[in-house]
Amino acid sequence: MKKLFLSVFILVLSIAANAQMVDPVHFTSQLNMLSGDEAEIVFSAKIDKGWHLYSTDLGNDGPISATFNINRMDGAKTVGKLTPKGKEISQFDKMFGMKLRFFEGNAKFVQRIKFTKDTYDIDCYLEYGACNDEMCMPPSQVSLIKKGKTPAVQPAAKEAGRAGEMTETAKDDKIAKDEAVIGDADGETQIVVAQTDSAAAKTDTIKTAGNGSSEGSSLWEPVITELKAYDDNAMDNSLFYILLAGLAGGFLALLTPCVWPIIPMTVSFFLKRNKERSKAVREAVTYGVSIVVIYVLLGLVVTILFGASALNALSTNAVFNIFFCLLLLVFAASFFGAFEITLPSSWSNKIDQKSENTSGMLSIFLMAFTLTLVSFSCTGPIIGFLLVAVSTQNSYIAPAVGMLGFAIALAIPFTLFAMFPSLLKSAPKSGGWMNVVKVVLGFVEIAFALKFLSVADLAYGWHILDREVFISLWIVIFGLMGVYLLGWLKFPHDDEGNRTNVPQFFLALISLAFAIYMVPGLWGAPLKAISAFAPPMNTQDFNLQKSAVEAEYTDYDEGMAAAARMGKPVMVDFTGFGCVNCRKMEAAVWTDPQVADMLNKDYVLISLYVDDKTPLKEPVTVIENGQQRTLKTVGDKWSYLERTKVGANTQPVYVLLDNDGKPLNGLRSYDEDIAEYVDFLRKGLENYRK
Repeated sequence: MKKLFLSVFILVLSIAANAQMVDPVHFTSQLNMLSGDEAEIVFSAKIDKGWHLYSTDLGNDGPISATFNINRMDGAKTVGKLTPKGKEISQFDKMFGMKLRFFEGNAKFVQRIKFTKDTYDIDCYLEYGACNDEMCMPPSQVSLIKKGKTPAVQPAAKEAGRAGEMTETAKDDKIAKDEAVIGDADGETQIVVAQTDSAAAKTDTIKTAGNGSSEGSSLWEPVITELKAYDDNAMDNSLFYILLAGLAGGFLALLTPCVWPIIPMTVSFFLKRNKERSKAVREAVTYGVSIVVIYVLLGLVVTILFGASALNALSTNAVFNIFFCLLLLVFAASFFGAFEITLPSSWSNKIDQKSENTSGMLSIFLMAFTLTLVSFSCTGPIIGFLLVAVSTQNSYIAPAVGMLGFAIALAIPFTLFAMFPSLLKSAPKSGGWMNVVKVVLGFVEIAFALKFLSVADLAYGWHILDREVFISLWIVIFGLMGVYLLGWLKFPHDDEGNRTNVPQFFLALISLAFAIYMVPGLWGAPLKAISAFAPPMNTQDFNLQKSAVEAEYTDYDEGMAAAARMGKPVMVDFTGFGCVNCRKMEAAVWTDPQVADMLNKDYVLISLYVDDKTPLKEPVTVIENGQQRTLKTVGDKWSYLERTKVGANTQPVYVLLDNDGKPLNGLRSYDEDIAEYVDFLRKGLENYRK
């Protein structure tokens, strides 16, 4: 976050998605006895909403396919291939350039076996991959371990055996047995390196604080607590910027024709109503406090009705973004004078009558409520924009904080002028300048409507609002705003014959200069000032600036050693060959010239592939939170490092480290906001150089 809107309207309100331990696919496994000497191993999955589980045989160039794997199978053999069952969805994926098959909701994978001996001893597992629109799981496993006598030996026990076959199993990377969820990852972890010689009398046991390397390096020590501290600070800062955004919106609302003329009338009412000036001041202060209470309650109601997570989901939903784009366009048309958006007049009349018929604090509160109703045509678009913007914070208090800032700005002049009535004489008089404020806000609303349309365009892949088209429209919008401020363009409510005043001239100068600044972006210039709003660089058809980022190291220890020699910080990229969202980040964010320059010059980039199937030279047995599992592949090793060191189990995850393996900033996951990514990298550099 931490970017001010370049418009005169509001602040940039977006924050990086937090990486976390997730458990989106819930498996059970069972062994079903069939007729004769055959049986079937069934892996049944329940999939969380928004996630999809990949099917079998997707090829080496795609995401992680579901596969059946055997650790031990004595007394039985497989018959045929692993068979997926359920409602399989087939869809072409542009990122992989191939048709992918996956399941949503529920799925089953069945492997038939045939018994070859009187007894059987089976130790097998299903390996699978799962993704949603923002992250992917590492290769995960669900196991089945069974032993016993075959049905041919004990026919009488056949039915009893079937009834007791259901076995709830632990999932790899998440549930105890294969990989337990990190609970106290800062505690001691024991690593036992398995011996290749089964007759070896010794076992190489290494005790470290989470070290997955046989060298006992402190670089593997958990930093989950430190990362959480960064994230907590980020949330604290984000709420501060939300408050500032609310203040900015409130001060802008003051300058509209629905609010400004009410100020002197309200202050005069309090002064005339009370002979004692001190009492008038008290009532005016109460009036201001009532405004704050009403708008804060509005923010709380929004959260209660939708919930923080639902608001966050809506803010990233393509359909919702299309709706909000249209809504902003309607608000803009209202500001331009096409029509007025007002609440039913009966509402404000009833509240006004009740305020006249009551006395004391209640009457003042009802007067404040009347203000919120009669000023809705001007404040409504600003409030709506603010509430949707803060919904991206995934915080229960963010809407209330935004409304608090808005209400404070709105209440200040009523209280201030009541305390110092003489200030009213020097305050600007109502007039045509207030309509100018509305029209300028209308231009700003159109500009931000395109931002929301861009989100939907990227989600559906329409390519109707690629980067150069978006920039072209912004050039026209801010160019026309400059022309309007100079008085060369008129709208229905503008006064005829009004001359351009000095403030309008300077605002026109800024608007036209901003439009000219964006012109080089049509040929690929990075335009850092609007990178938070414009579509990613990879949507630009014509780009004179090509940037590429490739990790020089794919081994954590080697990369950290190289960074120490060069005196540079490290960015560890937990990724996967089959991670769709990893490729999206590399295409949309890493191609940005500023991001590419920082990654190539200022950082040592280490990409760790959690689905790398290269066998380790020696299997490593780890005891993680009291549970034991064996790391057999390079991918297992990096997945273990991600869980124990940073407390995450999804990809992509980006973490900035110093040469001692300590974090320089919080975690960052899938988020195509280039400006936020640049801030993430820049903050890491600043902390490294301290």
